[in-house]
Amino acid sequence: MPMTLLPASAAAFAPRSPPNIVLNTKVDPWLTATLKRINRIKRPLNSVPQHFRCLTETLSAPTAIWTLCSIMLPKAPDSELRKDENPLIEALFNYQLVHIEAYVVHVDMVSQNEVAFKLTPETIESLVEYHKDIYSVDTSASTWNWSEKEVQLKKLQEDFVQAANKYVYRTNAIALEGLEEDGAGELLSGGSEEVKTAIMGLFLPLLPPPPRVVDVVRPTPLLPSSTGVENWWQPSLSQVAPADSWKIVPSSPSTTSSVDSNAGMWAHMSLSEMQLPSPAPSYSQPCTTSGYDTGYSTAACTTSSYDAAYSTAAYSAPMYYSSPMTCSSSYATSYAPIIPQLPLPSMLAQQCSSSVGFGGFGWDRYPDYAMQYATTM
Repeated sequence: MPMTLLPASAAAFAPRSPPNIVLNTKVDPWLTATLKRINRIKRPLNSVPQHFRCLTETLSAPTAIWTLCSIMLPKAPDSELRKDENPLIEALFNYQLVHIEAYVVHVDMVSQNEVAFKLTPETIESLVEYHKDIYSVDTSASTWNWSEKEVQLKKLQEDFVQAANKYVYRTNAIALEGLEEDGAGELLSGGSEEVKTAIMGLFLPLLPPPPRVVDVVRPTPLLPSSTGVENWWQPSLSQVAPADSWKIVPSSPSTTSSVDSNAGMWAHMSLSEMQLPSPAPSYSQPCTTSGYDTGYSTAACTTSSYDAAYSTAAYSAPMYYSSPMTCSSSYATSYAPIIPQLPLPSMLAQQCSSSVGFGGFGWDRYPDYAMQYATTM
């Protein structure tokens, strides 16, 4: 129903006063029949003012109390209720029937065609006592304790007192057909269930405060170069420890390796950290046929000028090559156009120590160090 203005008697904590009645210019036949039925003294009801006077006197009587509904409520808190195997005995001792009574404060048969009821002071007092002594105890026991629980429980009781005094039940004017003698009456056509639902809705639960959100303190992530559990999301690259090239002993000297291939060996090594091997006596051995199996397998290698070139300490030490190869001068002279020219010792030294200059040792000073281990050609 749309909101309409109610009289001052319908306000909260307002005393009871005669109801405000508004009738139409033509009275409905059902209202005339109801008034004739409840009046012991026969009085004329031939006009609208006569209906108005009769209805006002009937609803203003002290006995004009309507029973809107009846509610079954416990007599004590749940912890104090009697326990019995017989449910009938348990209901008789533990529950009570509370009648929700009200009186008429407003009748409008022109615009809204409604009637309004307000709870009696006795009914309001019964509901307030039940809320304070029983309902509040049960709802407090069913919730956990917090610092402001008692304050919120007291506020809940005060709100209920206000809601009970403000409650006004409004329904269709046809409800006046339940009018009885002395102005009392009961609701018909299922109106009692509406009142019961509305009254029980006034009992609000005691809601505890929501749990506080705890801020999770996360550690500050380390730099990408640091190691730790914080870098678990980064793909880890398996790093193989670089092998020292001078510790790898090949089976034969290689004349095709470039200077840049071993440039990283001496990048972080200074002159003071180098350990040059002691010179070893020169020696020679026959050449194998593995390197010259293109028709020169029978060639023999003898000690010659190249013997001194390849017997230097830089290549005869076991740290670099196990057996340097020497060839005779006749062999090298006869097949010079076919066999690639072998590099000089100064060139071979660059292959083994191409990066020594990065540690403070330059190539311009190499003869100062290479000549003391070389043999005069």
